[in-house]
Amino acid sequence: MSDTLVRLQATIASRKGADPASSYVASLFAKGRPRIARKLGEEAVEAVVAALAEDRAALTGEAADLIFHLMVLLADADVPFADVLAELDRREGVSGHDEKASRTA
Repeated sequence: MSDTLVRLQATIASRKGADPASSYVASLFAKGRPRIARKLGEEAVEAVVAALAEDRAALTGEAADLIFHLMVLLADADVPFADVLAELDRREGVSGHDEKASRTA
């Protein structure tokens, strides 16, 4: 995992249980998983809009927001980002069609 993601994961974890007035991440945790998930969805839509507008700078920023909020959601669910990376590693070299079919069978 990149140093940036390692640092971000550590920062997010350190904010769990913190005073919601002290940080944005702590305020998300305090509002609960439904709010965190909703925020992730908002960021995903904003990334799609930026992509369709062919706005590279906006897409870059929205992609960062999307990854950030995904990491907050994963932390709330106690899913280490390393587990997500391991799943991507597991899927490497497998046809996307085959991988999807294995999940729906």
